[in-house]
Amino acid sequence: MLTSERKALIQEVLRRDGRLVAKSFAQQLGLSEDTIRRDLRELAGEGLLQRVHGGALPASPAVADFSVRAEAGSAVKQALGRAGARLIQPGQIVFLDGGTTNVQLARALPPDIKLTVVTHSPSIAVELTRHPLVEVELIGGRLFKHSVVTLGSASAEAIARIRVDLYFMGVTGLHPETGATTGDGEEAAHKRLISRQSAETIVLAAGEKLGAASPYAIVPLAEITTLVTEAGLPPETLSPLRAAGLDIVEG
Repeated sequence: MLTSERKALIQEVLRRDGRLVAKSFAQQLGLSEDTIRRDLRELAGEGLLQRVHGGALPASPAVADFSVRAEAGSAVKQALGRAGARLIQPGQIVFLDGGTTNVQLARALPPDIKLTVVTHSPSIAVELTRHPLVEVELIGGRLFKHSVVTLGSASAEAIARIRVDLYFMGVTGLHPETGATTGDGEEAAHKRLISRQSAETIVLAAGEKLGAASPYAIVPLAEITTLVTEAGLPPETLSPLRAAGLDIVEG
């Protein structure tokens, strides 16, 4: 079998099964495990899968720049934003992570709602200027342009001093094995810190992020309270997440 044929088959298995075990896959093809691992390394280098111990998982497609992501899947993101906004009660203290879906959540907040929003996203802060009764606490630091959020020691110190009712966490992947993941290690550390400062952690994620993984772990699924995702997804996509204890809201 040609290398290109093996790689195409690997991607087909990942799409079908949601994971690939290198040892059993090599045995099925009558090839050495080293050969399959080499294929996995090369495919991972091209961003086509995420390697994990013993095999691979589908790679998250949510890796484009912020401006590109803002234009993609806008109808789904608007629906998720509306569903997420309905989970917020007046008077709460809410942390809104960066990300294009959370921008839609900010837009969907009722114009007369009174609450406090903490964020390290300038995009979120600007969006909330349209809500006169929402107090906004903007956390400063070094701007991470990919996600348009602040990172660094100043940001982490400010986050460590707050306690919030709800944290709407942005992710690039959500998988039963790897939990919530993202593409940058420092950003993952900040998300993990915010989650630990929150009574509840909520994830808004389109179907393309479910069953996918990125290089840096944030938290396991057990530390996420609620998943808000799009309606009409196949039961086999949602059942492993429900089994892990997630409350799932379809937007």
